[in-house]
Amino acid sequence: MKRRWKSLFLAATWVMLAIGTSIFIILTQPLAPTSAKEPNVVIETLKPAPTPEASNDKKPDSTVAEPAPSPEAIARRQKLIEADKLYLAGDYTAAQKIYREVKKPFADISNAPQIKPAIADVNQLSPGGKVYWRETQAGIASKLSTRIFVPLELLVKQNPEFIPGHITYAEQLQNSGEKKKALEILERAATLYPNQADLIKAKVTTLASNKKWMEASLAARQFAILNPNDSQAAEFNQLAEENLKRYKSHIRSEIRGNTIANIITGALGYALTGSLVGPFSALNSTVLLLQGEKSVGESVAKQAKKQLPLVKDPQLVAYVNSIGQKLAKVGGRDEFKYEFFVIPEESLNAFALPGGKIFVHAGAIGKTNSEAELAGLLGHELSHVLLSHGFQLVTQGNLIGNLTQYLPFGGIVGQLFALTYSRDMERQADTLGTRLIVSNGYAADGVYNLMLTLKEEQKDSPPSWLSSHPGSKERVAYLEKLITDNNYNRYAYEGVAQHLEMQAKAKQILKEEKERKHREEKKTRDR
Repeated sequence: MKRRWKSLFLAATWVMLAIGTSIFIILTQPLAPTSAKEPNVVIETLKPAPTPEASNDKKPDSTVAEPAPSPEAIARRQKLIEADKLYLAGDYTAAQKIYREVKKPFADISNAPQIKPAIADVNQLSPGGKVYWRETQAGIASKLSTRIFVPLELLVKQNPEFIPGHITYAEQLQNSGEKKKALEILERAATLYPNQADLIKAKVTTLASNKKWMEASLAARQFAILNPNDSQAAEFNQLAEENLKRYKSHIRSEIRGNTIANIITGALGYALTGSLVGPFSALNSTVLLLQGEKSVGESVAKQAKKQLPLVKDPQLVAYVNSIGQKLAKVGGRDEFKYEFFVIPEESLNAFALPGGKIFVHAGAIGKTNSEAELAGLLGHELSHVLLSHGFQLVTQGNLIGNLTQYLPFGGIVGQLFALTYSRDMERQADTLGTRLIVSNGYAADGVYNLMLTLKEEQKDSPPSWLSSHPGSKERVAYLEKLITDNNYNRYAYEGVAQHLEMQAKAKQILKEEKERKHREEKKTRDR
């Protein structure tokens, strides 16, 4: 009984001390990032990859025999290499002719919309479009929703080139409380007409009004990056900064709001276990998150580089880095230092840490078929960074991560909490990743073709990279629709020749790594 009262007294003392310390930290916390320690939940969320490798070690001969490419596959590669040369030389017409010969059309390619030039003048509308617009204006004046939404829906469907139609439709939906549909209208229109400043500004404004500040910041920044000569480019850069500040302020406020709850959780852990690890972990993780995602990423990457073997081959690392840096350049977040690392693991896998640290398995280089496909993988992971997905999950999972460490299988519970949002986030990353590669002149189906490769890998069970993602069949379908609906160019640079060289390097590195592991295992057995 005395021991119990002593524990409760010490726990209460800890609470008082921690509250005082936390208040001091919150009041004095600098906005500039400083060095930090790695939070437990990050590693749990971002370390699914080693599982398949562990099973591969039990069957070291399962991947030794690799079938030689068929004559048809070799001929296809040669044609793509020829098309790539023409594309790089600026002969796009001849290059696209070959790309079209080699690449199968999508099943519903006949339904691909014809994108008309954007218009803003109502006098340029078709007679039917003018009627819909007049009816809309009359409905707005009389405040009759039936006279507003029916003609607007018909207008944007039949005359999608009329930019004010999309903007007005979204405004009216937003005013009626249909925020999600308003954003869908603007997103669809912005993908059709990404260079229309008024449309993108409406999208940024609507995102911000719905507290989607990160997405608003990215939309504004990407417009400024991709349209540097636009007269409003500086204004979009300013919008990007304003919304980024709002996002960061919101995240800091959210973290601070969890501080006291984390301290109480830590004290409860001390009372139950007698260990101070929990309370200090709760306080440390709060301090870490307050320092921002750049510090979190650098801290975790530092730990990851100590724990993970990294490929040192300068050509292979430079190849991956060159692709990644090109994609990051149009990403819209230049506050991060982007770094790309290669790990000597066999699976088609990659993972991203907050702040721009991306780790790619050598197997991803060995199993992808072109530079565009590898760019698709990097673009997807980079999108998680740009959209702050990892940092959002860690922030939202901070309290439950601290709480579940005292429960049986707590780490798993914390991980499942983090994955609650992942399907939505994966779709966002697929979409933004596709836009990133398109912006860099790669074939628009880089992410799509990656999904086809993953689908082949899937067989009886999904690869580790798909463990928390939408099914590959679902992803192939919505990526095909994304490319078709937005008229993205599938017949652009594939990058096959250099990729084949890097592919051979990656496979050799994996072979040597496997032999090294077997020698070490043999030495261990012989002891």
